[in-house]
Amino acid sequence: MNELIFLEPVFHGKLWGGRHMEAVYGYELPEGPVGECWAISAHPHGDCRVMGGEWDGKYLSALWDEHRELFGNLEGDRFPLLIKILDAQDDLSIQVHPDDAYANEHENGSLGKRECWYILHAREDAQIVVGQHAANRDEFARLVEEGRWDDLLNRVPVHTGDFFQVDPGTVHAILGGTLVLETQESSDVTYRVYDFDRHQPDGSLRELHLAQSLDVIDFAMKAPESGAITAPEVDGVTTLVSTSSYVVDRLVVRPDAPVTYAQSWPFLCASVVEGSGTVRVGDVSYDLPKGTHFVAPAGCADLVFEGDMMLIVSHV
Repeated sequence: MNELIFLEPVFHGKLWGGRHMEAVYGYELPEGPVGECWAISAHPHGDCRVMGGEWDGKYLSALWDEHRELFGNLEGDRFPLLIKILDAQDDLSIQVHPDDAYANEHENGSLGKRECWYILHAREDAQIVVGQHAANRDEFARLVEEGRWDDLLNRVPVHTGDFFQVDPGTVHAILGGTLVLETQESSDVTYRVYDFDRHQPDGSLRELHLAQSLDVIDFAMKAPESGAITAPEVDGVTTLVSTSSYVVDRLVVRPDAPVTYAQSWPFLCASVVEGSGTVRVGDVSYDLPKGTHFVAPAGCADLVFEGDMMLIVSHV
């Protein structure tokens, strides 16, 4: 059980995407603007294949269905997490996600979408939208109708190394000039409030979902003022967030300071976002180039990281 499961990313072209993942991570991208790398996913819209080892060529969804022991025999009809890298060369739509209960009822049994963002890179003047200022659905609908986006939306300056938790019901948008690692529930349900009247390649406008958005927005939510991380780093590990859906940690591995990360969970998702190094699991060692993504299954030994690198690690 000490064999790690390395995954081949799935890429999605997006109107707002760019080509930064090619230069930063050396990925072979499809043509055109690429917005999303689904790095660890068993979702039907982007199911990752295993690269190498005992499970070479199998899809993550098949491992979940056929070898649940790899995931601590967790219950559930789907692998629960989805790890992405988002390259926002342009602004994403203003959007909101439902919670599990609303999505289950209105989106064919889907999970809702709780997510969080670790900012891998932000240009100097970059901003992000997290939260809104309307007191209730009537005021929100009126401000949308009047196009008063500056009054409605909570814009926050964003910097490399910031972190944002985005709970269901939070109006949000990643804006141009940012590269983001997103940890989320395994869901692809998005309600668009506004898409800047952009036209798709065929000339059409993307669908908006104002009625559903008004249903799910949490008008009592307090909008953040900053994404600065205040949690302490302990032995190279900083816990960025702990929710009912996931725990997300940042690991900073230095040449003179290896990091040991206990694998006491049903599984771990890990992404090397800066630098490179190695990981030792029992008596097995793996090279970890920048841009590598893997799952550490249930029952494997603790992970010992060495080198000069940063990872984002998550578990349920």
